[in-house]
Amino acid sequence: MDIIPKHNKSYEGKDYWDERYQSEGGREPFDWFKTYKDIKEILEVYIPRKNVRILMLGCGNSTLSEDMYQDGYQNIVNIDFSPVVIQHMRSAHPHMEWLEMDIRDLKFEAETFDILIDKGTMDAMLTGASDVWNPSPEIVENCEAEVREALRVLRPGGKLVYLTFGQPHFRKRYLTRPGCSLEVRELGESFHYYLYIMTKEA
Repeated sequence: MDIIPKHNKSYEGKDYWDERYQSEGGREPFDWFKTYKDIKEILEVYIPRKNVRILMLGCGNSTLSEDMYQDGYQNIVNIDFSPVVIQHMRSAHPHMEWLEMDIRDLKFEAETFDILIDKGTMDAMLTGASDVWNPSPEIVENCEAEVREALRVLRPGGKLVYLTFGQPHFRKRYLTRPGCSLEVRELGESFHYYLYIMTKEA
């Protein structure tokens, strides 16, 4: 399978990811944007305590969870809507929790996590937008559903940490919510990435 789809909209769909992960056979990890080594220092600013409960939103087969686990963050729950990748990752890293789940419909009780991390998952939902300034109502609802669910399961004082290439004028519409503060950090030199830190008021 060619990992680059013919249409960007394919990145939104479960079928594309199941087929891709099946064809890869769980062999090759893939990290969007940055590795843990690249963002370790800035993550430690916002996640200074290593005993916090962390939820990875759309974990894929990224090395981020395992790298963070080896660095002392050992209370990590990983979710993805692809059962194929969850099975692969559970077999490869049985010391962590891996669950098949949609980020738009989390099956957790309210206020059960301290930190949520999204590294490119919302971006995948936005790839089908033919007009980045005016995405379809379906795409907007998908992104808003992710944030609604994130805030529901976050404990007061908890943080949603989102790494993306999306500039603030494209992403703030989803991340600006009553009862939350939002900080934006620009990363990189020639090509910029952005780290959004959304904090739920205590």
